[in-house]
Amino acid sequence: MSVPRVALTVDLVILTVREQRLCALTWMRDSEPYRGCWSLPGGFIQLDEDLPVAAARVMDEKAGLADVRIHLEQLATFGYPDRDPRQRVVSVTYLGLAPNLPASSRAQVTWKPVDVLLAREENAFDHRRILRDGVERARSKLEYTPLAAAFCPPEFTVAELRRVYEIVWGTPLDPRNFHRKVTGADRFLVPTGTTTTRDGGRPARLFRRGGAVQLHPPMLRPSA
Repeated sequence: MSVPRVALTVDLVILTVREQRLCALTWMRDSEPYRGCWSLPGGFIQLDEDLPVAAARVMDEKAGLADVRIHLEQLATFGYPDRDPRQRVVSVTYLGLAPNLPASSRAQVTWKPVDVLLAREENAFDHRRILRDGVERARSKLEYTPLAAAFCPPEFTVAELRRVYEIVWGTPLDPRNFHRKVTGADRFLVPTGTTTTRDGGRPARLFRRGGAVQLHPPMLRPSA
């Protein structure tokens, strides 16, 4: 019995907040298939590479963010037969989150708003589906984990944290209710003992991320 030949790739969903919008890093393809369409940064895995090593290499070679610290976690595996017109290809995808990520050093790589990308048809392979799943993973994790702090600087105000939730969830939140929930969640926020006026108005207390792994109680999304 012959063994089927299947190629393996790593594709990255890298999210950040830029200009008050949730954005994803995209690669403009300059070769077939899908020349001129946006895709996620990705590449084929080498025979001597482990998956995390391949993801780090793609971060450097395709994303152009080798020196940037980014929270990476495995998202999902996509492997239905017709996802790549060239051959049978299975993709292991990673989700990356970080605040204020810079422009890439690669000319073909740009940040684009997630809502714009999800509304477009001209995407490569199944990357719109992968992006959609990555965004939903990020939105869900904001409910039960302190992941929102990954979008914030090391010290932040409750208003800045609330804005992250609003941008990622795509809905406005009541400031007082949000403040009560996040400051009441066990070990989510730790006061730094200092204040800032960068939000405008009265001095606001600064916080840093606490040691919580899961939020208790959770920060549930408002119902539609």
